[in-house]
Amino acid sequence: MSKIENLIINGSGSYSGGSYDKVSIRGEGTIVQDVECAAFHVYGTSKAETNVKADKVKVLGEAKVRGDLEAKDTTVMGTLEIGGRARLEKIKILGQLEAGERLTGVTATIKGGLTVNGDVEYETFDSSGGFEIKGLLSADTIQIGLRYGDSKAAEIGGERIMVKRKKNSLLPFGKSLGTLTAQVIEGDDIHLENTKADIVRGNKVLIGPGCEIGLVEYTADLQLDQSSVVKTKTKR
Repeated sequence: MSKIENLIINGSGSYSGGSYDKVSIRGEGTIVQDVECAAFHVYGTSKAETNVKADKVKVLGEAKVRGDLEAKDTTVMGTLEIGGRARLEKIKILGQLEAGERLTGVTATIKGGLTVNGDVEYETFDSSGGFEIKGLLSADTIQIGLRYGDSKAAEIGGERIMVKRKKNSLLPFGKSLGTLTAQVIEGDDIHLENTKADIVRGNKVLIGPGCEIGLVEYTADLQLDQSSVVKTKTKR
């Protein structure tokens, strides 16, 4: 790729890809070839027709990447749509992120909304927003704070899984307290509140208030809140 220092888009139009120091889009820009840069900032509306690789990504407007996105540090305050795979090592979502395939990295902080059509794999996954993951959510440490709305994942797996209701928080008008829904939740140390799951498997399992669980399989210890429903429990 040819080396160009900066690509600054203030108007509208289509631009070639290449290797840049900084890409900054304040207007409406379409990039038609692969882009590799140190910084990729979107304040307006952008569309990348193929792949983007950057050290730092910041989206305050609307960004769409039709191919794959790879970045070391990503902040989404607007909306970001990724058609392919996303390798985002450190991500903070205050707006909305949608990934067409799998999403992987090291640390994920979700305060807005996340939708992924495949698997999500991180070392640390911390959500106080909402998410819909159609595949497996996998992380060493998973912390989910439920405010309102329904967060969903097909399966959830990790060493430490903590799901808690956000207490003393004002709910928007017409919104009910948040829930987590999954088919299978499996880990070593599991604490669940306001969770609906077909199967929960763990070493130490605490089923707190507001849960509906089909089967709990545990190895060491099971604590069960009286307000929750567990149809079957088995010690392995």
